[in-house]
Amino acid sequence: MHMNSAPHLLAEDRPEYERILDDALRHAHERPDLAAVGERLNAVQLRTMALDATELITATAVTEYKHYVEAREELRGPADGTDQDANPGPGTGRSHQSGAGIGAVVTVLAPVLAGTAAFIFLLAGYLLKLLDPAPSFASTMVSAGWFFAAVTAAAILVAAVGLLITALRNGSAAQPVEDDEEELPEDVARAREAWRHALLERGILPFLRDALADPDAGPASRTPVRSANRIPKIGYSPPDFSSPDDGPAAGPRPTFTSPDFTSPDFGGPEHEPD
Repeated sequence: MHMNSAPHLLAEDRPEYERILDDALRHAHERPDLAAVGERLNAVQLRTMALDATELITATAVTEYKHYVEAREELRGPADGTDQDANPGPGTGRSHQSGAGIGAVVTVLAPVLAGTAAFIFLLAGYLLKLLDPAPSFASTMVSAGWFFAAVTAAAILVAAVGLLITALRNGSAAQPVEDDEEELPEDVARAREAWRHALLERGILPFLRDALADPDAGPASRTPVRSANRIPKIGYSPPDFSSPDDGPAAGPRPTFTSPDFTSPDFGGPEHEPD
């Protein structure tokens, strides 16, 4: 595969590429072939050059990267299917959400409505009892008020227990998700490690060595955008124009004399008119 035809790095793997590059620059002093970092080119300049040449560097590990992406996609496939099985149809999801919404509304409104009814019945019942004679239904209203008061207390207790259970359920369900993100199957982990190793050994490190060994690289104060030895040079040179003074010695210039024009009527003394 031609180097310039390498596929672009996926956006989700770009941070991993930068992390490997930063790690190589951070430990450059431990490698004799990168000991010149900081003399002509510093770590920031080398990082800028490597980021600009991302396509060139990642092409050196394109086979390992393709295998890693395929293994990762196979891992994600069953997860998508499980999600589809869990939600077999849009109607089922809406029914589940609707049922949960109604339950939440009832849990919130039940204590409020029961408490309001208890307050009204108790207030009315005790006011009627103050009358003389008291109506017969005054005691009934007081009893109804105490009944709704008991319902209010029970509704508050049920709502509190429901909130506690929901909080515990959400907390226990969140932990396995984090574990799944940190732990990968063995085949995917091996493919990722193979890509990282190939990217470092065949791509990043040789690029850094070439940049440091390039005699045409500018001083450390200049931030190059691309390594000079990786820019193709066009095989063209301008024509050699030389001034007349630089050429061979000029030969003698030809001399020109004007012709001797004389009038036919005014010749010499030997040509006097008859």
